[in-house]
Amino acid sequence: MAKETSSESYQKNYAKLQEIAQKLSNSETIDIDELVPMVDEATRAYQVCQSRIEAVEAALNKRLEVEEKENEETTTTANLSF
Repeated sequence: MAKETSSESYQKNYAKLQEIAQKLSNSETIDIDELVPMVDEATRAYQVCQSRIEAVEAALNKRLEVEEKENEETTTTANLSF
């Protein structure tokens, strides 16, 4: 079986969160015996999603820092040319 990518894992877990939220909001009555397992599953899915969001945010921040540094170097070089 092929290893699941981070993006696929995020999408799968986000879909699971949506599914659980839908079940909870559409149910007039919730089986008390199903509640704890649903919350546990939602918590695990949330943690996977949160971890992926943090990783993407860190990667974007790193990329933006590189871009800013390159722009500063270009600006400094251009100013020295005058």
